[in-house]
Amino acid sequence: MSEHAGKRQGGGRKAYRGWLFLAAVCAFYLLLYWLFPQFGAAGIGRFQTMAVELGPVFLLVFFFLWATELFSGTTRKLAELTSHGSGVKGWAIAIFAGVLSHGPIYPWYPLLQNMREHGMRVALVAAFLYARAIKLPWLPLMAFYFGSAYMVVLTFWILVFAVLHGWLIERLLGESAAPD
Repeated sequence: MSEHAGKRQGGGRKAYRGWLFLAAVCAFYLLLYWLFPQFGAAGIGRFQTMAVELGPVFLLVFFFLWATELFSGTTRKLAELTSHGSGVKGWAIAIFAGVLSHGPIYPWYPLLQNMREHGMRVALVAAFLYARAIKLPWLPLMAFYFGSAYMVVLTFWILVFAVLHGWLIERLLGESAAPD
């Protein structure tokens, strides 16, 4: 059992907040459906559409989480490379990985949380997320429409601000910002 799962099973008020929120949202939709059936039906219909669209993505996320747990030695090694003593190498890994990452953002959140639990710096998480603004497949298109100089300057400043953003987040949260 992972350390995070043990914390969740530890109980307390924190363990039930998610379930209470879910119950409150369900109760709200039932009340909405009872008071205004057309709005309630539209909300339920939208939920069904989203569940069908996001279901495969969430299955993929759970698969990646399972694979990460399976290869936790690799996760620990990567976390060591991005821990507090990682220096320039950690920043380079976080930014390079952020630039290479593709697809929607939400599958990355559980994976980054897992990395945080294994020791990844919060600054490097922020830098990773900021560096995702650089989309490699779109760089030629950007150069075509706006010119190569614009593309290079914009990419450079995104990389600079990824580092500044990570540094600022770590300072605002404090060095000991541990994941919940």
